[in-house]
Order: sequence, then C-alpha cells, then structure tokens
Amino acid sequence: MITESLYKRYIPGVVPPDNQVEPAWWFIFHGSDILVKVADDSVSIPCVTHLEELNLSPIRKQYLGVLDGRHCYSVEIIEDVNVKDMCYRELRSLFGLIEDDLFLLAGRATQIVDWDRNHQYCGRCGAKMKTKQDERAKVCPKCGLLNYPRISPAIIVAIVKDAKILLAHANRFPHKFYSVIAGFVEPGETFEECVRREVKEEVNLEVKNIRYFASQPWPFPDSLMVAFTAEYAGGEIVVDEVELSDAGWFGADDLPPIPGKISIARRLIDWFVENYG
Repeated sequence: MITESLYKRYIPGVVPPDNQVEPAWWFIFHGSDILVKVADDSVSIPCVTHLEELNLSPIRKQYLGVLDGRHCYSVEIIEDVNVKDMCYRELRSLFGLIEDDLFLLAGRATQIVDWDRNHQYCGRCGAKMKTKQDERAKVCPKCGLLNYPRISPAIIVAIVKDAKILLAHANRFPHKFYSVIAGFVEPGETFEECVRREVKEEVNLEVKNIRYFASQPWPFPDSLMVAFTAEYAGGEIVVDEVELSDAGWFGADDLPPIPGKISIARRLIDWFVENYG
C-alpha cells in the first residue's frame, strides 16, 4: 500500500457536488467486504452515476473527494444483495488486482464507513450525532462532543543483529509465517518509547539506534503503521507466549514464510535483504 503518488491525482473532500451528473467511483461495503465488478479474470470498482443503476439503496453514504476529475463515494449497504456481474470481496484480496490509487481509496473508504457506522450516537450523552458539513467530523447537538475518524497509531520495527533480522510468529497469524515486531502506541508514549517497550515485552530484548523508516495506513480497521529500523543492544530472546508462539534470528538466505507485499512489514524485510543479503 504505497501512498507517495496518491495525492498527485486525488483531492480529498467532504462536500459532494450539488448535482451528480457524471459517472463516479463507488466503494460499496457490506460489513467489511467490498462490492466489485467481475469480468473474465479482472475485477474493478463500480463506476456509475447513481447507485440506482445497480438497484442499491445505501443506509449511509460519504463523499470522499475527486480522483482524476471523477467524484468518489463510500457507501454502506445493510443487505447482501446480488448485483449482476458483481460480487463481494475481502479488501486485502484486491491488492494488485485493481489500480493502486483505487486500492488506497478503498482503504480510506472502509475506514470512513466503519467510523460513520460506529459513531451514530454520542459516547458522552447518547444523543444522535450530526455530520459536520465543513469537515470530516461528527458533532453532538446536545452536549457538543466532537468526533473525528479514529486513527490508531502502531509501531513496527526491523531489528538487526550480526546481519540477521528478528522475526516472530504471532498467535493471531492465520498461517505459519513470520514477521517483524509490532504493537500499538499507548497514551503519553512516543514512537521510540513504544518500540522499546514492545520489543522488551514481546521478546525481552533491548534495542538501540532506532530510526524512522516509513509509514503506511492500514485500514483493518483503522491503524497507522509507523515503521522503524533498530539494532540489537542486549538480552536473550524470551517469547511472550500470550502474543507470540516463536521468535528467532534469520539471515537473508534462510527466511521463513513472510508477509506479502501489501504490508509495510514486507518492505522492512525486503530492506533487510537488500542491505544484508
């Protein structure tokens, strides 16, 4: 999910056009699955002027802005309806199958849909929230509470020792692949403090020379992954069995199964292979 080029073509927005007369991109979600058009071996995001053309009635709709002069919307529908030549797919499965910028916008769309769904009522007083017209936010008309889309920052770090990288298998992983250490930032914590704490908690190691690498939005459902590299500074691996089932040091020529190229975890591992292989 590389994002460097998206904003060269995409203009974010919250105010839709008064009259939608041109075909638009529609990111349509039922739960966490997205509706795509299927033709032979290809898939694409629906591009129509009005949802009525697909016989769909949204329960909620959000305006996303403009991509290459074409308006974009996110939509939530409540029923798993059948649409000719279309089907629902898990968002991650579309990586590499649709244009990169559309995939990135689909990630943005699912975060906004999820936020809208989960903030219909005020968390302070229980009143029905209202959508602000001038920014991506909701305001409570009763007590004034203001809510913006939630973003959960998390660190992810590649730790190197003697030309080997630390990789671990997390209990939550569905397959037997290994990845780098990651974890969510806690209140009052810097990214660097989070790196040190997560590494200490999960594998009992100390690290040094923590350096920023890159960042990546991860809309499953609302994370922002901030990646770092670091060097081993001391300690022996002791696995936190609540989070992990195994961890170890791996050379560039003996890596276990690793994450796919959609993730910044893979970019960190690829960086290690390029520099230490």
